[in-house]
Amino acid sequence: MSTLITFIVYLAGMLLLGIVGYRLTSNLSDYFLGGRSLSPGVAALSAGASDMSGWLLLGLPGAIYLSGLGEAWLAIGLSVGAYLNWQFVAKRLRIYTEVSNNSITIPDFFENRFKDHSHILRFVSALVILFFFTIYTASGMTAGAKLFSSSFDLTYTQGLWIGAFVIIAYTFLGGFLAVSWTDFIQGILMFAALIILPIVAIQELGGWQQTLNKAGELSTQMGTNHLEMVSSVAMIGIISSLAWGLGYFGQPHILVRFMGLKSHRDVPKARFIGISWMVLGLFGSIFAGLAGFAYIGSMDASVLAGENVKLASVLEDGTAVNFPLLDDEESIFILLSQMLTNPIIAGILLAAILSAIMSTIDSQLLVSSSALAEDFYKGIFRKNATDKELVTIARLSIIIIAIIAIMIASNPDSSVLGLVSYAWAGFGAAFGPIILLSLFWKRVTAPGAIVGMITGAVTVVVWANLTGGMFELYEIVPGFFLNTMLTIGISLFTKTTPEMDKEFDEARSIARN
Repeated sequence: MSTLITFIVYLAGMLLLGIVGYRLTSNLSDYFLGGRSLSPGVAALSAGASDMSGWLLLGLPGAIYLSGLGEAWLAIGLSVGAYLNWQFVAKRLRIYTEVSNNSITIPDFFENRFKDHSHILRFVSALVILFFFTIYTASGMTAGAKLFSSSFDLTYTQGLWIGAFVIIAYTFLGGFLAVSWTDFIQGILMFAALIILPIVAIQELGGWQQTLNKAGELSTQMGTNHLEMVSSVAMIGIISSLAWGLGYFGQPHILVRFMGLKSHRDVPKARFIGISWMVLGLFGSIFAGLAGFAYIGSMDASVLAGENVKLASVLEDGTAVNFPLLDDEESIFILLSQMLTNPIIAGILLAAILSAIMSTIDSQLLVSSSALAEDFYKGIFRKNATDKELVTIARLSIIIIAIIAIMIASNPDSSVLGLVSYAWAGFGAAFGPIILLSLFWKRVTAPGAIVGMITGAVTVVVWANLTGGMFELYEIVPGFFLNTMLTIGISLFTKTTPEMDKEFDEARSIARN
């Protein structure tokens, strides 16, 4: 009961922030960018929280629990990619989007940056956003439904609708400000959970050295390499994991946090906060998975009665050795929370998991609604639409997109991790090269950007459905490479306009000062 009360208080707080955000939202820039008023701390933590999702508290601990430190290459790739994104993209994007006709969405920026009067670039980029984010949102709702159903004895469908209602409500009401504020709070909760739980688990095992000893012992019995980062992973696996870092340059829900900063001069402070949060959070996630492996493996199977566990049996010197393993490795964080803390603390930790899921879904819904309202409705069909009309369209879009995502997520067997990986690659390969080239290369043109973007997105879709050999390489790698090469090649045979050159020089001049 205490855990449930903690959850209810948390959800009520998120709705309250949505109401406050509603009262402070008066125009389209407020709704989609918060009037470019974010402080460094809010921008940094909201970017981190919307980025990491439930993967940080469910996916990565589960991967470490199942396979060991070989999965940590993914964390390294993400850390490097996030740092480079803050270092090279954040400041220039904040400046350039304001210089280029005060662009408030990524498709809006692409059209204004390349002076694409045909609207093809806006249409293609908005289509990419809607396709990948609808699937991405569905995966998050699936994760939320599983959390509710496993923690509170609810059915999958009940958990799905409860979580969806809260997320839709505060995103619908408050827009960018509500999403950023809630993500800020959710980022703090996630950080606290990732620091507290691994410490508690390690102390329970007798300290860090004892934890490593136990993990090593279990790993030896299982014939795995849980404490090895190199020998346990093939080179193509290491490259694929590190390549996740490329995805950062094209993620719309992260890039809009850069655009929403109060000033480009706030970037260094925001970068320090955001990267510190991320690195410490990733370490906590890795330690939670490793400590969970040692803790669960050292328990008597009878203590875990009623949990989703199986007995692993191996032969040691001719004698059978049995130890418990979780059926669903991604539940390790949830199980540790329930077993090692009192109900109130467990409720807070479970709320942190929900925070991770919600903080990504709300950002995805907001960016998707901006694509429908600003990029389709206004950009193509109704150029004279008022701000009030567009905010209304955006709010209705949130409901429509969420309902489609709920329908996709209604199957309890829906995959989560695979869809996240797919969408991350899609955005990284379609948008990443275009963002980088538009900010740093004066010669890039609209035809190059259009062909490159389509090529990147299509490559991801095709490559992801091929298997064996070189196709085991993460699809973002070929997609990113082909996009870059084609964008550069076609741009060299087409011309920029004087207005494009003037804006580029102006943005570069401001960035240098």
